[in-house]
Amino acid sequence: MLLTLPVRDVSIATPRARIVRLDLGAHSFPFVAGQAARLGTHGQERRKPYSMAAAPEDAATERCLEFLVGVDADGAAGAHLALAPGAAIDVDGPLGRFTFPEAPEEDRFVFIAGGTGIAPLRAMLRHALRVPHREIGLLYSARTPGEFAYEEELRELARAGRIELRQTITRDAVNPGAWEGRRGRLGRADVAPLVHGPATLCFVCGPPALVAEMPKLLEELGVPRHRIRLEEW
Repeated sequence: MLLTLPVRDVSIATPRARIVRLDLGAHSFPFVAGQAARLGTHGQERRKPYSMAAAPEDAATERCLEFLVGVDADGAAGAHLALAPGAAIDVDGPLGRFTFPEAPEEDRFVFIAGGTGIAPLRAMLRHALRVPHREIGLLYSARTPGEFAYEEELRELARAGRIELRQTITRDAVNPGAWEGRRGRLGRADVAPLVHGPATLCFVCGPPALVAEMPKLLEELGVPRHRIRLEEW
C-alpha cells in the first residue's frame, strides 16, 4: 500500500531522534504491532524503512502513524525525508515479520531494546497491554541517560505497576555522576529478573551485537528458542 500523508507534528525524543506523526485523515493503514513502513518525501524515489512506534489501536484512535526517526547533529533525517509539519510523505507498507502474534499462547512478555530499537517494541508493548497478560517486562539500553526515547511514558507505566522496567547505559563521558543506574553492556544479571520461567515470550531489537548476544542469554535462562523473536537495525 502506498499513501501520501502530511506530517502532523514533529517532537524531540532524544538528541539523536525525533517522534514524527503522519496524519492519516480518512485513510486506512492496517498493520501489526512491530511492522515498519518505507518513508520518503513525496516526489523523490528514495525511501527508508522505519518501524511504527505506536500500536495499531493508537493509530486507529489518534488517526495517525507514529515513527521514531534518527537524525544527525543538525536535526535532519537526511535528504530522503523532510521533518517539517505539513510536509507530504510517501508511506509504503506495511512490511516486516518481526511482529507481536495475533493470539500468543504465553501471558508473560519481555521486550529488550537497544537505542532506537525501542520503536517497534513500544508498539508491541502498548498492544500487549491490551491483551490478556500476567507480566510485561522491558529492558532498555541506551548510550547515555539522555537517549532513552519515551522515557517518561515508560517510567509512568512502571510506577503504575503495569510493566517492570529496567534501564542501563553503555557510556556517559559528559556527566558521569548524572546516572545512578546500571552501566555497561547487557548481561545475564540484567535479563534474569525479567524472565519469569520458560513460558516467557521475548522480543529483542537493537544493534547487531545486542541481537546476537541475547538469544544465548535467554536460552541459558530456560527460554526456548522458538519463544525468542529478533530484529536488528
